[in-house]
Amino acid sequence: MATLHGATLFYDDKGAVAQLHGIGVQRFGDRWYAYGENKRNGHLFQGVACYSTDDMVHWRDEGIVLPAGERGSITGPDRIIERPKVLRCPSTGTYVMYLHVDGRGDYEYAHVGTAVSDSPTGPFEFLQTMQFRGYESRDIGVFQDEDGTGYLLSEDRPHGTHIYRLSDDYLSIVEDVVCRKGKDYWAGYESPAMVKRDGIYYWFGSQLTGWECNDNMVSTATDLHGPWSEWRPFAPVGSRTFDSQCDVIVPLDDDQYHSTRFMYIGDRWRQSALGESPLVVLPIVLDGEDVALEWHTEWTIG
Repeated sequence: MATLHGATLFYDDKGAVAQLHGIGVQRFGDRWYAYGENKRNGHLFQGVACYSTDDMVHWRDEGIVLPAGERGSITGPDRIIERPKVLRCPSTGTYVMYLHVDGRGDYEYAHVGTAVSDSPTGPFEFLQTMQFRGYESRDIGVFQDEDGTGYLLSEDRPHGTHIYRLSDDYLSIVEDVVCRKGKDYWAGYESPAMVKRDGIYYWFGSQLTGWECNDNMVSTATDLHGPWSEWRPFAPVGSRTFDSQCDVIVPLDDDQYHSTRFMYIGDRWRQSALGESPLVVLPIVLDGEDVALEWHTEWTIG
């Protein structure tokens, strides 16, 4: 059985700290593939790193699958590019990567970036940036429904957080399904994530509190258009989600839409040493409307 720790640094098969900040995780075949921001040398773009695993403990370094471009380009090393997430498009077989693409050291650009590959381990070719109807896009998440429809979750500070439906080829946005702000809160939730179990959608997000953590929230629905339940914390109130910011909820069983086991992964940002920022990795219970995250110093997946 694979043993995990509540707060941990993942190491790859070469003994280096895995660069999985702003992590996105998907299962393709019999392995999980994780994509993260390479933060070894500060906060600006140094490429997207990829690692794979079959037990969530032992990680194989798959390399930098989207490298930084030339200085001054849209993917240059002077840009802020974050939150890499990948989906496999069922109609084309293409692996599509989504990114929060921003400015040269600032957050004024606020676009979604796309890149494509024929393999989950790249190399990915950067295609374009976009905004749907001019809406800002910062933190992003992705979700693929049982019928193969792809969705992009996007935090848009002036309006809230959107769930966008993607086109059949996953390369553009065709519908703004819903846009919501937080409960008694001026903005939407950043670091959005979504998972589905037994017909219920679970939408997770974090408040905007800079480098400081907060009590992350969850909302549920049986239809993406709503109605959605009130936002509510899923970890003990005041724990600040065990000092983490949610990144992804990973189904651990083969049938991801009827899984009985899920894993929460969240960042613990260390501003002075981003490349060695640990992850909070915990079992999370999804049971109808109830969602519960509890602290475990050590636990086993089984």
